[in-house]
Amino acid sequence: MNSIKTALVTGAASGLGFELSLLLAKDMYHLILIDIDSEKLEQAKQTILKTHQTKITLMVKDLSLVNISQEIYYDIGNTVIDVIINNAGFGLFGTFYDTDWERESKMLHLHILTTTHLIKLILPDMVKRGSGKILNLSSLAAFQPGPLMALYYASKAYLLSFSQAIANELKGTGVTVTVLCPGPTKTAFQDVVSEGCSDNKIKFNMSCPKEVAAYGYKAMNKGRVVAIPGLFNKFLSILPRMLTRNRATKIVRQIQDKNRDS
Repeated sequence: MNSIKTALVTGAASGLGFELSLLLAKDMYHLILIDIDSEKLEQAKQTILKTHQTKITLMVKDLSLVNISQEIYYDIGNTVIDVIINNAGFGLFGTFYDTDWERESKMLHLHILTTTHLIKLILPDMVKRGSGKILNLSSLAAFQPGPLMALYYASKAYLLSFSQAIANELKGTGVTVTVLCPGPTKTAFQDVVSEGCSDNKIKFNMSCPKEVAAYGYKAMNKGRVVAIPGLFNKFLSILPRMLTRNRATKIVRQIQDKNRDS
């Protein structure tokens, strides 16, 4: 039996996706790295190969397109996927009535439909084999409504709920699902989200991507369902249970306004 394992990582060109790919390469996984940015994707590959000898396949894909998961699944062919890391994502800052729908629809397709469909396609084979790991990147945003980032928070709440539900369904199959819910992390994601902020930076409770990736990777390997890095983030995740949802929403709005005006 072939002992070499293969991991598929979306949004692998930078940030958490890249850091997670490094950890997989260290553990001798063959990698299928997917991103829309071909130049950064190639740079990521070359950086990984400097320190780790493994096979890396690159796929340049726009993951916000309808039915892109089917295209990826076709391109994978007969390759056995042992790990799926759904990391790709982006946010949009601003009031819902004033934000760009084309951009928002791409975000919803990416976070919800692409992620769900990719798992739908690959998961049955994992269950048949009796082994596999799935890591979905959600966010601390998943635990409460988020004024000024309404659809982002809602889409991450979907990922949290979906991941927890299928993790329960998969008990006893040998397949595990982990959902990583970090707070704000210093990645290229923040450059996109913070376009609506005066100094183009969201500084509140900022985390290091290398540390967040290591935490999530360890949680995935242990088969934990929900992984929230950082004690302060764990506290924030339970805050909505201690307050009314209305009050929690107001607090998030105050934080978002502070980020925008700082």
